[in-house]
Amino acid sequence: MGKRPRSTYRLQVRASFDLDEVARVTGYLHDLGADWLYLSPLLVATTGSDHGYDVVDHSRVDPARGGPEALARARAAARAAGMGVLVDIVPNHMGVSDASQNAWWWDLLAHGRASRYAEAFDVDWAFGNGRVRLPVLGGTVEEAAAAGDLRVVDDELRYFEHRFPVAPETDASLLEAARGGASDGVLTVHAAQHYELMDWHRADDELDYRRFFAVSTLAAIRVEVPWVFDESHAEILRWIREDLADGLRVDHPDGLADPGGYLARLAEATGGAYVLVEKILEPGEHLPAGWETDGTTGYDALGDVDRVFVDPAGEAALTRTALPDGVAVGSDEPPADWGELIHGTKRGIADGILRSEVLRLVRLLPRAVDDADDAIAELLADFPVYRSYAVRAAHRMLGAEHLARAEASARSRRPDLAAAFDAIVPLLRDPDAPIARRFQQTSGMVMAKGVEDTAFYRYTRLGTLTEVGADPSEFAIAPAVFHERAARRQSAWPHTMTTLSTHDTKRGEDVRARLSVLSEVPGRWAGFLDAVRPIASTGSRPLDALLWQAIVGSWPASRERLHAYAEKAAREAGDDTSWAEPDAPFERRMHDLVDAAFDDARVAALVTAFVDGIARPGWSNSLGAKLVQLAGPGVPDVYQGSELWETSLVDPDNRRAVDFDERRRLLARIDEGWLPPVDASGAAKLLVTSRALRLRRDRPDLFTRYTPFDLVGEASDHAIAFDRGGAVAIATRLPAGLAARGPDPWGDTVLLRHPGPTVDVLTGRRFEGSELPLATLLDRYPVALLGPVADDEGAGA
Repeated sequence: MGKRPRSTYRLQVRASFDLDEVARVTGYLHDLGADWLYLSPLLVATTGSDHGYDVVDHSRVDPARGGPEALARARAAARAAGMGVLVDIVPNHMGVSDASQNAWWWDLLAHGRASRYAEAFDVDWAFGNGRVRLPVLGGTVEEAAAAGDLRVVDDELRYFEHRFPVAPETDASLLEAARGGASDGVLTVHAAQHYELMDWHRADDELDYRRFFAVSTLAAIRVEVPWVFDESHAEILRWIREDLADGLRVDHPDGLADPGGYLARLAEATGGAYVLVEKILEPGEHLPAGWETDGTTGYDALGDVDRVFVDPAGEAALTRTALPDGVAVGSDEPPADWGELIHGTKRGIADGILRSEVLRLVRLLPRAVDDADDAIAELLADFPVYRSYAVRAAHRMLGAEHLARAEASARSRRPDLAAAFDAIVPLLRDPDAPIARRFQQTSGMVMAKGVEDTAFYRYTRLGTLTEVGADPSEFAIAPAVFHERAARRQSAWPHTMTTLSTHDTKRGEDVRARLSVLSEVPGRWAGFLDAVRPIASTGSRPLDALLWQAIVGSWPASRERLHAYAEKAAREAGDDTSWAEPDAPFERRMHDLVDAAFDDARVAALVTAFVDGIARPGWSNSLGAKLVQLAGPGVPDVYQGSELWETSLVDPDNRRAVDFDERRRLLARIDEGWLPPVDASGAAKLLVTSRALRLRRDRPDLFTRYTPFDLVGEASDHAIAFDRGGAVAIATRLPAGLAARGPDPWGDTVLLRHPGPTVDVLTGRRFEGSELPLATLLDRYPVALLGPVADDEGAGA
């Protein structure tokens, strides 16, 4: 087994922050305490891509990200600082928005089924009559040719900025005739190609290549084919072989035909390097124990950390603030059922933007089945997790119980489809049936689009809950439940990643921490909504709740950032407007709501007053969550910039530039002995982050187990504490309720521990005894991190 990190720091590498910039900040990241650099994808991506997940060339490091020489320099800087390097890789798909940039895709379009790369892409050639269907036109191909938008230029077909190759066997006379601009000639050339340009509105039903979710500009590749793995991983494996990287983070393994088989091959090729998978686990689901991976990228831990800082007493009241339109706020109607909501959104996805995948499953049936599309869509909508997994050389599946649950639910909902289920379900249980493997790849798409990208924007009672990998129907968890889950993580996956923010999170960690305060003050929140909605409202109660939470959670965010969030959130929700069919009057009201926070004096005053009331307990939650994550089991990741307050909203907002110079300056002050206040600067979070990371890196012997620590006293419910084997973390929870207890909120509450000297590494204060009063321990910060006193130090206070 190769090296394993003690912590990581995620950096988004792009043209404006390339690998030489990575090298330049490495010294600061070492001083912060990070053990490994964690880099976003580095292979050549579509020009202008700032995320890197649209790889167009697997053979080299992206010159826009610095190229191979800059990677070597970044690695040298990391090595000099004693740091490892973890790199994000994308085995599931390639970027095809500009065919001319992707040699594999260009060759496929030029040569069709005769192309060497026909095997690399997942195309249903029979359905497309031997042609790849490309959804790029705004209307019919005849309309595009007649308008002169589709034309032949330099032996290529052009549609506005899009370029497409002409098959080498295309008759030269046809090309010559088409160059004159006659639409008939252009149509004749188009008809002779190995692809069909089609109206993008037809993609839902008629697409014949597998995509990343519903993104037509990302075409899935078949990495299970040996030569595709070899060629798409040659450069990646060189990084491991030549000591340019120490580990890999695998993007979206659920899209692969055989994730377990892929990981086994990757482990063999890397010699057992550190490997993580971006795997979202649903409630009660566990990572397959047989996978050759060190764990997930941490969304499961994120959900647990968030919920231990949420007050369960606020659930009913917050639910009422976001009831659907037409339901009276004071009614006895039960809270919206999450299961019913996501069944509907998933079914909408299966019947809508992913219907082409459902129809492909129908085509894999060995015989015609009446209502097969309806039955398959229903099974996908009822599937409780992202996917199950075929077991090679066996006649069963990992997660077969999930299929059984989906079948039972589908039969209950749709008894009229019993005959179709009778014909289809036995095939889905057979790993050797082509439809079974394809269903496994499709269920994850439907889950991701139906839940993360739709339902999360409709279920708006508390934004803390609607985060990637979390179950929003679980409102809060008690410390005892948190301890149980953390202990299981320590035992089963000690090297799994934990996180609070990523490039995919819907809200930055400190937005969520502030919003968690709403669970303690639901009456004040309801009053705020009652005050602002008559002045500025979209007309949709759930969306209003979502947008006002975004505003108060990220305040003071810029107008531009909030407008961008509002548009994305409303269109993803798809209730009142959508990407395909924007509703202009509704979106005007939506943007007016955002503007009111800045331009209407009444609303601005209400926002300012409300934020002032929740900011300080929000900061307490932020520090508590950060310490619990950094000190807890697993390998904690710090997302770029989140060592100060991280108030980003959904991407691309969370990929904004980070001011590392400011962070260096503040860290230097802290290292000189400054104990920063808990204020808007976020410097207190930098203190917590740096001290926790340094202790993990420099004293790994203090983080070898997980033991809950006892808290006793009248306010014991307002704290959580655990011992990691010598390092003890204590964090305040439900701080608004604690403050409401009066001038001596902690009262007689104490932490019970082993006797002997200990030091709070945040403040440097030393303590003795087996009972530490929280009133003393947490009088400066809402958190403490206790460690052993150095041999040459005494004990005090």
